[in-house]
Amino acid sequence: MSERDKSEREIPERDTTDRDTPEPAVSSNGIPERDAPGGEVTVGESCKQDRIETRRELVSLETSMLPLPSPKEIAPERIPAEIWLLLSATFFIAVGFGLVVPVLPQYADSFDVGATLVSVVVSAFAFMRLVTAPFAGPLVERIGERTIYVLGLIIVAGSSFATAFAGDYLQLLIFRGLGGIGSAMFTIASSSMIVKFAPPSLRGKISSLWGGMFLIGNISGPIFGGILGQMGLRVPFIVYGAALLVAAAIVGFMLGRNDGKDGSAAMLKKRLPPFLMRDALAVPAYRASLTFGFANGWANFGMRAAVVPLFVSQIINDEPWAAGAVVAANAVGNVLALQWSGRASDRLGRKPLIIAGLIVASLGLLALTFGADLWYVLLVSAIGGAGSGLCAPTQQAAMADIIGRERSGGRALSSYQMTQDLGQIIGPIIAGLIIDFAGYEWTFVLGAVILLIPAFAWIGAKDTLPDSVKQAARKG
Repeated sequence: MSERDKSEREIPERDTTDRDTPEPAVSSNGIPERDAPGGEVTVGESCKQDRIETRRELVSLETSMLPLPSPKEIAPERIPAEIWLLLSATFFIAVGFGLVVPVLPQYADSFDVGATLVSVVVSAFAFMRLVTAPFAGPLVERIGERTIYVLGLIIVAGSSFATAFAGDYLQLLIFRGLGGIGSAMFTIASSSMIVKFAPPSLRGKISSLWGGMFLIGNISGPIFGGILGQMGLRVPFIVYGAALLVAAAIVGFMLGRNDGKDGSAAMLKKRLPPFLMRDALAVPAYRASLTFGFANGWANFGMRAAVVPLFVSQIINDEPWAAGAVVAANAVGNVLALQWSGRASDRLGRKPLIIAGLIVASLGLLALTFGADLWYVLLVSAIGGAGSGLCAPTQQAAMADIIGRERSGGRALSSYQMTQDLGQIIGPIIAGLIIDFAGYEWTFVLGAVILLIPAFAWIGAKDTLPDSVKQAARKG
């Protein structure tokens, strides 16, 4: 007697009392589907499930394939509640930061100082972020993300309140600079929590949402900041401080309330082994990410914010609304790309979109050398914004892939943040020197070349998204 005959003889006979029970549904691969979990299981249902399991095992023996779960058993991953809490806090931070952007230079100028000292106040925040980042990373690993995040927000809030009541220029410079310390702390801590809570197949989508929150702040913040500035130049700083306290309360009191074994509270308390810099630098994708951070800070943060508006006002159109329209066009292109880039990187991989975005952003910056009309500058600014929208959130997702959920990446994230801040500080300074000696054209050429450097670095690196995660994202 064959093994198959023995197996068939061992199958229990169908109970006559169960003749009216319908046959279980059969999936497309010929394997009966499991019953939905939950609810009470009667004796008849238990017998039926046993017969289903036996039949699944026989099918697997005959086909030499493992029994696969039916499509109903594979639930698509969803964005965790912890991520939504972080995104809501980010909204208050971004809008609040946008409030002070248009009024800070005017507020510094109200202390009767020259243009150079006004620019020093503007750069003090970024400089303090740069010098604080090396210490913020290890603090995140030792103390924990949530504590450093909340503490950083409180420091920036205190700095903003103090800035509003500064009595002279020196106080303004000190108070504003102290805010950069807190900014480095909560920025690195938030990036670390995104790495920890974001499912691998949704990292690109979550990074796009993250970038979208800051973009909303960059667009709406200056509008409301200008309105509040009419009530007094100190008012936006007070409102900014209040918004930061709201964000700190959201994360401090609401994040980590899930006390289950795999809940957010357990994940936040768990101390993971650090991702050492020597290990990070051994990964080609991380080295490429460092070059990306520097180039992105130089061109997309530094030049787009400082050089392009000046170029528009001096060369294209000296009306104040023209420079604002160019900045808005860049933001529109960014928004349109963000709608697609995050999800696409979860399906196609990080590397293709990072390289494509850098090339598009580089071409958009290079095209400004031929700018003579406002409509043309608006168009190429939108193209440059689209390039940034393709690569920036994808790069954030790639950093999360490199670090992973089983290591603490405070040091790796702080080093990445340092390169971006360094580019943001150095870029406008060197661009200003080139403008004085050679004109705007060579400034844009240099910025375009710098954007291509990380593209070449990524060509030699391996994609950080595994094929299995791509397939899971496509099914979801």
